[in-house]
Amino acid sequence: MDPVLWLTAVAAAWGAAVGVLVPRAAHRFSVEPDEAWRDRCPGGHALTGVAGGWLGPARCAECAGRTVPAASGAAGRPARLAAAASYGPRTPLVSLTTALVCAGLALTTGIRPELGAWLLLAPLGVLLAVVDFGVQRLPDVLTLPLAGLALALLGAAAVLPEHAGNWPTALFGALALGCAYFLLFLVNPNGMGFGDVKLALGLGAVLGWYGWGTVVLGTFAGFLFGGLYGLGLVLARRAGRRTSIPFGPFLIAGAYLGLLMGAYAA
Repeated sequence: MDPVLWLTAVAAAWGAAVGVLVPRAAHRFSVEPDEAWRDRCPGGHALTGVAGGWLGPARCAECAGRTVPAASGAAGRPARLAAAASYGPRTPLVSLTTALVCAGLALTTGIRPELGAWLLLAPLGVLLAVVDFGVQRLPDVLTLPLAGLALALLGAAAVLPEHAGNWPTALFGALALGCAYFLLFLVNPNGMGFGDVKLALGLGAVLGWYGWGTVVLGTFAGFLFGGLYGLGLVLARRAGRRTSIPFGPFLIAGAYLGLLMGAYAA
């Protein structure tokens, strides 16, 4: 088998395995800005395990098999249902999504050192998208480390042979996209959240690795995806012109598309 196909299979397995851990973290991060991170499952049981309960599947052993009151049955008799042990975003869907994201990155990047950076950053991008879709929030503890980690990993890739990007352009891409989004935030705070501004630092670094053309493509794709989603909601009468939508997932999706194109063309 072609080495790239083997690498793609390994990347998909990595994404599937790490993706299992995303729902628990998403559950913990999905709170309002003035609230503490969740430390309990929906059933009220403390989250325990590795790293203070942050790492692990989104499944509560104490909830498994427990019965809870439910709505009355058809004959008016109280019905009792087993409480679901799983919580948060659906683990199989998130795991599959992360696997496909990692596989796409491996297939387009090939055997180049920057692939290691992409595979480490991809689960963080999926986590950010899931949290923003849930509560329209991009936590600083995720967006700012994303930028720092991206630059650090790409800096390491830049000293290895066979890399296909440029670290200074990644740095300038982070600064340029962050400044551009900050200006948009100042012009229209309701349309561009400050969390999106901080997210732009990491996305600009990732896109800038493959040059300014990739930065432009990934940024345009993100706005296009967000615009189409908002238009779809309006046409379906599920939102109005002033309805707030989570923009981060579309910026991430656009950056992912730009990254695939940049890696393939490099």
